[in-house]
Amino acid sequence: MKTGIKGVRRLSATAVTAAGAVLLTGTFAAPAQAAAPKAAPAKAAVKAAAPKAPAITAAGGFVMNNGNGRTAFAKAADSRRSMGSTTKIMTAQVVLSQKKLNLDTKVTVDKAYSDYIVAKTASSARLIVGDKVTVRQLLYGLMLPSGCDAAYALADKFGTGSTRAARVKSFIGQMNTAAKNLGLKNTHFDSFDGIGNGANYSTPRDLTKLASSAMKNATFRSVVGTKSTKQKVTTKNGGYRYMSWTNTNDLLGGYAGTIGVKTGSGPEAKYCLVFAATRKGKTVIGTVLASSSVANRTADAKKLLDYGFKV
Repeated sequence: MKTGIKGVRRLSATAVTAAGAVLLTGTFAAPAQAAAPKAAPAKAAVKAAAPKAPAITAAGGFVMNNGNGRTAFAKAADSRRSMGSTTKIMTAQVVLSQKKLNLDTKVTVDKAYSDYIVAKTASSARLIVGDKVTVRQLLYGLMLPSGCDAAYALADKFGTGSTRAARVKSFIGQMNTAAKNLGLKNTHFDSFDGIGNGANYSTPRDLTKLASSAMKNATFRSVVGTKSTKQKVTTKNGGYRYMSWTNTNDLLGGYAGTIGVKTGSGPEAKYCLVFAATRKGKTVIGTVLASSSVANRTADAKKLLDYGFKV
């Protein structure tokens, strides 16, 4: 059989159509490629290492977050030690807890207060016999220059009894009752100012708890946060004089955010400091007892505050 030109064309078209079908079939029948491997998960961010606890010269120290009470640092925190004039935190606490307290009540400075300072070679607010000083002013004289004469005047004023000795004993009793009520199991007072008689002691943890409680009082916070003050007092003859007092706490003006609270020192106590500072809404509060010098107690406190703000 002969094949014409038209027949050739029909065969060619059929061949092309068949080839196209094969190509198309090959395209869809090709095996799927393996999925690309998933990227390995990123390594978890390495948690920042906790800051190293500082070394301090003080024999005992304690620091806590005042907001939640969480301990940040402790060194011999429950060891009983002489606390020197940090005792006066409780002196102020007892005064400020008196019922119907009038801070503008005037107290006449008695010669006994002056004689006591001389006999004990004690720190003084330099109160002058016969002057009439308000309770508020006595608190400044107590906490800034650490006046033992101011402490005596307050104990005499707010103790009960028919004699000065009885009133002082009563006031110290109030201090111990307050300590018990605060749960300060390792604290005992036998003086109103820290010049102990063998049984005046506390611990870094207890003093920190005491200070935390005291700082809730607005008057206390105002007093211990004051770097210096000039107070007008009434003299014996009805005139007036000005008393200037400077805070012994070097952290005020020397450490940003410091809000208090009290220094202490003595032959047995060595150098003590209860301190507190606030930064970015966080308050850190603590205590160092038996540091080796004024400079070292301040340096110890700064280290512990720095650490307390980091953890």
